Amino acid sequence: MMKNQTVNVAQERVTIRHVAEDAGVSVAAVSKVLRNAYGVSGSLRGKVEASIEKLNYRPSVAARAMRGRTQTVGVLVIELSNPFLPGVIEEANAALSENGFKALIGIGRSASSIEASMIESMIDNRMDGVVIIAPRISGKVLERYARQIPIVVIAHHEPHAETYDTVNSDDRRGGYLAVEAALRAGYQDIAMLSYDLLDSPATIVAVQREEGYLDAMKQAGLKGRIIRLPPVAVDRQQAIRNFLDAKDRPRAVFVWSDLDAVPLINAARTRAIRVPEDLAIIGYDNSPMAAIPLVGLTSVDQNQMQLGRTAAEVLLSRIDGRRDARHLLIEPHVELRGST
Repeated sequence: MMKNQTVNVAQERVTIRHVAEDAGVSVAAVSKVLRNAYGVSGSLRGKVEASIEKLNYRPSVAARAMRGRTQTVGVLVIELSNPFLPGVIEEANAALSENGFKALIGIGRSASSIEASMIESMIDNRMDGVVIIAPRISGKVLERYARQIPIVVIAHHEPHAETYDTVNSDDRRGGYLAVEAALRAGYQDIAMLSYDLLDSPATIVAVQREEGYLDAMKQAGLKGRIIRLPPVAVDRQQAIRNFLDAKDRPRAVFVWSDLDAVPLINAARTRAIRVPEDLAIIGYDNSPMAAIPLVGLTSVDQNQMQLGRTAAEVLLSRIDGRRDARHLLIEPHVELRGST
């Protein structure tokens, strides 16, 4: 017959054996409590939890995994070269850290096969959840993985997904606001510079921004014109120069992202095209580069810090057992600078 005993462990790390000895139960019984196994009585749980608190026992990562928590979250990003992403990642990491979680970052390199492999590794390593930013994998694949691990996705518009959550800037609204800003500045000939979407689904941000642009142009009684650069991951410098040299170049242009808007400003100035006197430019992301005085790019701000923190909070609630899907949109705004 076992009985409660006091264990002196002042000079050594407390282990599961110390907890078992103090509680007067077997190591197997403590293990069952830690992993929340079926059939554990209230009496047994009470004794074990009392000893855990008394001894200040901190389970190992493996032990937490046995009971369903490792206190780690994966953050899967498309790349690290995008200047918009660090603010999102840092704020998500801060929110996770405040709740006792550590974030481990994986890079998908804009390849669906790499993204899938990374998610599978995160599942195999018993991470508690995953934040995915701008995935290349399809919604169907995300649905499948979300049945195995809690997932929150940023920059992926799929409001009808049932097994995972999304947190996005309201990109359609942002496209609309960009046109409104151009109209208020007195421009009427407003084009949009996007890229060749190929077979991209409507879930990507560029599609949403294009729809917002077209909505605003229609509302203003103007004809929309979307000019397309080469696809993502293809060098666009020549295409940007061709745009600037075109005889029918618009008076103002809304660029789908600062990733192309900043190079556009640079190319325009090197070709003696005055911004905004000859060409007004509005970007999207309000990246750190846009705010540099020498750049001075008017850009749609999608509040990267709020995106990151909200995504982390939504993921934590999913980890805690929430089952209903949440699809949140964060209101963007336009930061006016010298390019308009």
